[in-house]
Amino acid sequence: MKIEILGVRCAKCNLLFKRVEEVVKEIGIDAEISKVEDMMEIMKRGIMMTPGLVINGEIKTYGRVISEREIKELIEEEMVRK
Repeated sequence: MKIEILGVRCAKCNLLFKRVEEVVKEIGIDAEISKVEDMMEIMKRGIMMTPGLVINGEIKTYGRVISEREIKELIEEEMVRK
């Protein structure tokens, strides 16, 4: 699973990244977690408010920091899809 956090080194982006790491560790899945900090790339993906959360190429949320519970639900939904 590929998970991306879209945002430019802001506190909210860092918090979302940390929450994603914690959820992935808790669930115990193999996931590649990365940050996309290039504003042109972020805008090209249609995100105008950060942070953005992308799972396997699909934008899941943007503009707010979601809870660990919400992150877990999104990841589990993606696991069911596969």
